[in-house]
Amino acid sequence: MLGKSQSTVSTAVANLEDDLGFMLFDRSGRQPQLTERGQRALSQVQQILAASERLDTLAVRLAQGIEPRLSIAISDFWQADYHETLLKQFDARYPEIELECMLAEDEDVLDLLQAGRVHLGIVRAQPRLPENIAMARLQVEAQMAIYLHCEHPLTQQDAISESQLEAVRQLRLNTWVDQRENLPPGRIWSAPNYLLLLEMAEQGFGWSILPRWLVKQFGHGVLQELTLPGWPQHIAVEVIWSRRNPPGPAGRWMVDQLCAQPRV
Repeated sequence: MLGKSQSTVSTAVANLEDDLGFMLFDRSGRQPQLTERGQRALSQVQQILAASERLDTLAVRLAQGIEPRLSIAISDFWQADYHETLLKQFDARYPEIELECMLAEDEDVLDLLQAGRVHLGIVRAQPRLPENIAMARLQVEAQMAIYLHCEHPLTQQDAISESQLEAVRQLRLNTWVDQRENLPPGRIWSAPNYLLLLEMAEQGFGWSILPRWLVKQFGHGVLQELTLPGWPQHIAVEVIWSRRNPPGPAGRWMVDQLCAQPRV
């Protein structure tokens, strides 16, 4: 992950401990563990790194080296109503900048950022992010629900169980980067975006987890939302970017606007 050999890292840690005058790690067990002093030092280091990142961001803003092009990868679950308002504001402020919007999901967005293909990504909140990926939480949430064609027998019931749903084919999101690796065995069809899943669900091929707004705006009235415990779900949304290739002033403005949007 660090691109360094274990011996190099061990030597650097040992030298740091000599400079500090105390042990950072307890090496008595099978795996080194941070000591109490090490934990306190880690907290200070994290604050220093955060301050350094804020300084880098400030330097970019002050230099006003406006980027000629901004690329954003956006998930289908993020409601399109927000796109229009945001794009109008961006056009008014940066009319000369080339703007590229791409549809991508989860691991695909991370891959595009890591490859330098896009500057920003809007994704569902991730449990873990690579160390070189920074994030900011949006104040909006995505509402996801389970849908099935209205003519399917299960839609005639007031409530159904997960076991009943397991007997029906699932139409599941499957990103290009993560193709089939995490799909459980069973009757499953997959697609890389929610619009394709919506189409397949409307054609009666199975049930799918879909953004509520997408079904409302682009559906044709043939899908029915199913009632199951824990559904619908409210999904937190993040904007992410690469620390190695941080966004310029226009990209930072976009991040600020995204994070300022009111919760709905």
